[in-house]
Amino acid sequence: MKRYDVAIVGGGIVGLATAWQLVQRYPASSIILIEKEPRLAAHQSSHNSGVLHSGIYYRPGSLRATNCRQGKRAMEQFCLQYGIPFEQCGKVIVAVDEAERGRLQKIYERGLANGVNCHLIDQNRLRELEPFTAGIAAVHVPETGIVDYLRVCQQLAELLQNSGRHIQLDSTVTAIHPETDQVTVETTHGTIHSRYLVTCGGLWEDRLIKLAGDVPMAQVVPFRGEFFKLKPNAEHLCRTLIYPVPNPAFPFLGVHFTRMISGGVECGPNAVLAFARDGYQKTALNLSDLFETLTYGGFQKMACKHWKTGLGEMWRSWSKAAFVKALQRLVPEIRSEHLIAAPSGVRAQALGADGTLLDDFVIQRSGCMIHVGNAPSPAATASLNIGNMIVDQLSGTDLR
Repeated sequence: MKRYDVAIVGGGIVGLATAWQLVQRYPASSIILIEKEPRLAAHQSSHNSGVLHSGIYYRPGSLRATNCRQGKRAMEQFCLQYGIPFEQCGKVIVAVDEAERGRLQKIYERGLANGVNCHLIDQNRLRELEPFTAGIAAVHVPETGIVDYLRVCQQLAELLQNSGRHIQLDSTVTAIHPETDQVTVETTHGTIHSRYLVTCGGLWEDRLIKLAGDVPMAQVVPFRGEFFKLKPNAEHLCRTLIYPVPNPAFPFLGVHFTRMISGGVECGPNAVLAFARDGYQKTALNLSDLFETLTYGGFQKMACKHWKTGLGEMWRSWSKAAFVKALQRLVPEIRSEHLIAAPSGVRAQALGADGTLLDDFVIQRSGCMIHVGNAPSPAATASLNIGNMIVDQLSGTDLR
């Protein structure tokens, strides 16, 4: 049986980008990428709003901030090199009342600290950029962009296969055995031996870490984000990207408007607990996944702290009128008849045992294994740089 230099578990954008960066750095290395689904990028990598994030929100010096800035430049260069369309359409982060002005100022200052091209603008300038947006002030981020991350994943997969690397689909990992000089990975399609292992499991990453005999820093709790799409006759209500000022008491950004690279405008998402790790539909239920979430002390602590906000998110999930009302804070002319349902996404939220949400990337090294323990947004934007960071941890090894 062939022994690979590196086995990568997870065929999303982070796993694919890591494999490609390995090829760039170690052209003679043998690599296998293992994916449990019958297709690549089946989950978060193809269920997102396609934003090329600027890095304005993230704590200066954090892995999210530094990787986003460097990763965005790398992603734009990759798209230019391989003819993948992207656009720097810009974004406005809108304060709708005086109570939000202070938080808006802090976002602006954080953006400057992170080296983001951003501007604090008044109501008149906001009206020029987004005529239908309510707000008293905003931060304008002209460098924010949009792209199709599924297309990026497809290009990465094509490059890997053309370079002779192996992609094994429909292969669920059932056991991981780290040894002195190799890792043995058992899958539903056979056993794989490799000198090094990288796990980029997304929604299932904490389980992969446990299979490898390590302790994850947090448990993954799945949250479904539900979207609507503007009908063509209402697309003029949003020219670029329109975001609210984040509420620091709640860990999600809130509903916003996103122009898509393929055309159209998406609105959302809310954030509701998914009853399955791949629970894209309201009716999707995996009793084992749900039991694991509900009995986890970290989730119980978070639910006690944010129960009012959580109930509001659930109400918006079942009431289109409530969803529309949330959108109207940013764009008052939005009406229910302007919206049609769009596909949902599921976010792999890493939640600590104390109920806090991990707000940074987590890369865990254990012997000859590297685990991507947490890769929330902007992981897609930053994926090529995350891949580089992982390869850096393999530098100095006996890879060729």
